[in-house]
Amino acid sequence: MHNIAIMLKEERFQLILKQLSEDQKVTLKALSERLEVSEYTVRRDLKELTDQGLLKAVRGGAVPHSPTPHHFSDRLQYKSEVKKIIAEKAVSLVQPGQVVAFDSGTTAMAIASILPQDMEITVVTNSFPVVNVLESHPKIEVLFAGGRLYKSAYTTVGHDTLRFFRNIRADIYFMGICSIHPTIGVTTINYEESEVKKAIVDVSKQVIALSTHERINTAEAFFICPASSVNVVITDEEGISLAEQTFKDSGISIL
Repeated sequence: MHNIAIMLKEERFQLILKQLSEDQKVTLKALSERLEVSEYTVRRDLKELTDQGLLKAVRGGAVPHSPTPHHFSDRLQYKSEVKKIIAEKAVSLVQPGQVVAFDSGTTAMAIASILPQDMEITVVTNSFPVVNVLESHPKIEVLFAGGRLYKSAYTTVGHDTLRFFRNIRADIYFMGICSIHPTIGVTTINYEESEVKKAIVDVSKQVIALSTHERINTAEAFFICPASSVNVVITDEEGISLAEQTFKDSGISIL
């Protein structure tokens, strides 16, 4: 009897994950009816799948995790062609004389690497790779946030980093996105990183989210801001129709 129960649970897991991949969300009620088990059992299944890192349980159901690799060096080659397309769209939004904030994302680094040589702006960042890219730029002033090194992202985090950004007023914030969802908001996998991103959102006139299509409608553990705090989502060609559908009537521009 015990083996049958285990088999049934694994079968439920497979069905839940299949449904999630097809619909990008699942609800307790619908899963309970489809699997012919109680909502309590479904909730327990979703918790176990969350603990395994296979999805993110939310109130009333679950949404996918972002499939993006977490370590910066692993992200460098991930979707690199797509990031170039997003970066080119982003550069077109930058005006001379602006204060522009960049965070830890590899897409942010892609933007920094193609800023025109005659562009005069001030860049504020906690990203070592962004600083390295701009070190040889003749006209961009770079302000770097000190703090403790968050090694997997090559960025600074912590009290000193937060204090630095709270004294800045940015015209544009190019925010690297781990996950964005219309009701759950913008989320990420690391608490300290979420605090830094939150601080930059608070001091920026315009928040521009950089998101490949597979990060839309996903969620992680640590909250940054509601989707309504984002002014523009820049995405890839596959993401445009998905983003327009996901954020319709929200006032968010899609590029």
